[in-house]
Amino acid sequence: MTSALAHIQALPSWLAGRVAARGRALVAEALAAEGLKLAHYAVLAATDEYGPLAQADLGRRLAIDPKDLVGLLNHLQDSDLVLRTPDPVDRRKNAVRLTPAGADTLARCGALAQAANAEFLAPLEPAERRTLLALLTRIHEAAP
Repeated sequence: MTSALAHIQALPSWLAGRVAARGRALVAEALAAEGLKLAHYAVLAATDEYGPLAQADLGRRLAIDPKDLVGLLNHLQDSDLVLRTPDPVDRRKNAVRLTPAGADTLARCGALAQAANAEFLAPLEPAERRTLLALLTRIHEAAP
């Protein structure tokens, strides 16, 4: 008979959570070399992809609480990685745009995250990596 703990630790959801935590930790450690956290990286990436955009829209796209987003943007602006200016469409709002230094940092963060993920997936063969990614994507896309 297996113990209750062994049963829990064999659940796919438990294993996925543990594996995800390890992956996030590796990426977080890599991004720390740039003085950033994963949330900063996400803000830079979304600003690059959708920007310039209203600060509130950025928060909604990333599902980041507005108070938390202000802190992230303050850090990024103090580091000259983003710029907040009045939104030309609605001057009551701030538009967030990536600076040239922010674009360079985003590229470095991408390389750091890629290297961290290569380390994370190192125990798997290339075909196994592709299969894992395909399966994870399928589970993710099936979520409501």
